[in-house]
Amino acid sequence: MLRLTWVQPEDLVGHELRQAGLDGREPSAVAARWLAAGGPPAPSAAGASPRPASRCLRLLAGDLLDELADLPSTLADDEPTDLPAVRALCPDWPASPAAPPAWDGPAFEARLEAAWLGRAAGCLLGKPVEKLPLAAIRALARAAGNWPLNDWFTARGVPAELLAAHPWNRRSAATSLAENIDGMPEDDDLNYPLLALLVLRRHGRRFGTADVARVWLDELPAGRTFTAERVAYRNLLDGLEPPLTARHRNPFREWIGGLIRADVHGWTNPGDPGAAAAQAHRDAVLTHTANGVYAAMFTAAVIAAAATGEHDVHACLRTGLTVVPPRSRLALAVRDAVRLAREHTGFDTVVDLLHAAYGATHHWVHAVPNTALLAAALTHADGDFTASVCRAVSGGWDTDSVGATAGSVAGLLAGSPRALPERWTAPLKNRLATSVGDFDGTGFDTLARLTHLEASRP
Repeated sequence: MLRLTWVQPEDLVGHELRQAGLDGREPSAVAARWLAAGGPPAPSAAGASPRPASRCLRLLAGDLLDELADLPSTLADDEPTDLPAVRALCPDWPASPAAPPAWDGPAFEARLEAAWLGRAAGCLLGKPVEKLPLAAIRALARAAGNWPLNDWFTARGVPAELLAAHPWNRRSAATSLAENIDGMPEDDDLNYPLLALLVLRRHGRRFGTADVARVWLDELPAGRTFTAERVAYRNLLDGLEPPLTARHRNPFREWIGGLIRADVHGWTNPGDPGAAAAQAHRDAVLTHTANGVYAAMFTAAVIAAAATGEHDVHACLRTGLTVVPPRSRLALAVRDAVRLAREHTGFDTVVDLLHAAYGATHHWVHAVPNTALLAAALTHADGDFTASVCRAVSGGWDTDSVGATAGSVAGLLAGSPRALPERWTAPLKNRLATSVGDFDGTGFDTLARLTHLEASRP
């Protein structure tokens, strides 16, 4: 029996009820009707419940999703999605440089290659433990003598009963443990930067959200999409246009998908975090709203600041916050995470406090806790590459996505592939697997050159 994940109406209602509670709407009356009709809660980890709903329950689910979308939010004034409204709430929005800098030398291309490699390595480190609870991640790493996390995960030396109790991510175990890494396997955290690169190559830096949609429909297999991206893809096929694609029956619109698409927008706007954030906004609103969009803008601005090689990680994070509405949930979470990372020597303590604050209320793919974890990991690591990716992944939640972004930022700060430890780069073999466009088998040096070309275009 085929159960298509992330789009079945009966599986979306539970997620929408939780999202409504987070974004300032009152869903209790709708929740009561759903439960009285026998509606299931949201699937806890997978994208679909094990059995399909009856026709009547599925029809009710669609009606309730539309009803939930119409509920007013008490947070609307502090958390707009339109870019002019966002900018109006950001008093320190960074100004563009008077003259666009010319990042056209080999040093910048090397920095970009380090960023691509760092993104791949951080993603690959997190892949085998994606979806695992925090306790399982810690137990598996400790059993291998790899805690605090400092190297690839491995099954070598791990007791069989522990592996049976906490199995690796089934899609990733064959490609992402130390004993079997052979190049960079396909992952959405690398597919989306490739798609963003295609958008820039075909439409230039003045692309619109509809251009992003066109490239997706041309180049992105529907089966390679998840959560908000899959809902938006479905909405496009149903004839809806952006930004409605992000809002219609999309309870994942504040999850992490916008964040993982942001790197290229930062890489191609070095020294101009405001432009990077605006570019990331045009991409993100295809699928996300409010804090889901802010996570992308924050990340793009952080990366644009890091791409110059002129700032430390702490200055880059402060720059990222200048493009986020200061009273938004994302801004509050990031500021709190940075404070915790500064106050506590042990990163496990920081992670435990973040999980206590967000673990019971947010899905493990939600942008707010994951962006907070990213900021905490980068702050605590103080620019060190290994510490950045290992802290990001060791914090749980969306391990491969947070690890990827941490690796991108730390790779930029390192400055060149030679500055990255060989144990992280050698297994990648300068080879990326993907189903996007003609990129399968492409080397990270080639991707750096292509990104450099887009950064140099007016």
